[in-house]
Amino acid sequence: MTDVKGRTAFITGGANGIGLGIARSFARAGAKLALADIDVAALARAKDELGQITQVETYQLDVRDRDAFAKVAESIESVMGPVTLLFNNAGVAAGAPPAALTFDLWDFGIGINLYGVINGIQTFLPKMIASGQGGHIVNTASGAGLAAVTTTLYTTAKFAVVGMSESLNNELKPANIGVSVLCPGTVATDIVNRTASAAPASERKLTETQQAKVKEALARATANLMAGAKIDDVGDMVLKGVQENSLYIHTDRMMEIPIKMRSRAILDSLPNA
Repeated sequence: MTDVKGRTAFITGGANGIGLGIARSFARAGAKLALADIDVAALARAKDELGQITQVETYQLDVRDRDAFAKVAESIESVMGPVTLLFNNAGVAAGAPPAALTFDLWDFGIGINLYGVINGIQTFLPKMIASGQGGHIVNTASGAGLAAVTTTLYTTAKFAVVGMSESLNNELKPANIGVSVLCPGTVATDIVNRTASAAPASERKLTETQQAKVKEALARATANLMAGAKIDDVGDMVLKGVQENSLYIHTDRMMEIPIKMRSRAILDSLPNA
């Protein structure tokens, strides 16, 4: 797809971080924006900013809520027409050591990082196909969806999003719907702190010393992210990826060695011909 002008883009997590960067880039390219986020104040700020460039509608949405997804989709179509640019972007940096994982934490991380994408696909894709207008889907995964470099919970969801996107890319070609999977490295967002404030409470009570260590770890993780790519640069990368119908969109080359190591290990494990 070379021209996104006049199309309606629906972006989850669209008022913060990478989602906001995507919204800015597509607004400048002439797309109409339907932004969904759990953060009402951020939605208001995004609408004030981007409403000066293009038509913007905002929706408070928990991407785990399928009934709410359906209502949002109906509202968007009635106001802005069919969605033909779909960005399943909302995510959390959920994770914990294996011994500290709980069902609540699994449900939180998988519910947002994987089922949030599934819910977006299931809500909008049939409508996109029926409209006959083609379009493009971008699913936000992570570099951690290409090789296991972080926690089991986070990696599980992100690997699934990558596989889903690869399969959809093959199956949707007849409908003229492109698919990209965004696999960012470090990006300057506040996702670590936002996740910490939204995640289920730990089942074990932490001592003051342990609480201090957690606080320090969150600060280090955030500082690491802030040294990464800027959200507006990532938004431009996504716009270019959609225009060029790229299956994979990367923000840097930090996963090059882990991907090579994983690929080599898989190939080496195959039986001799």
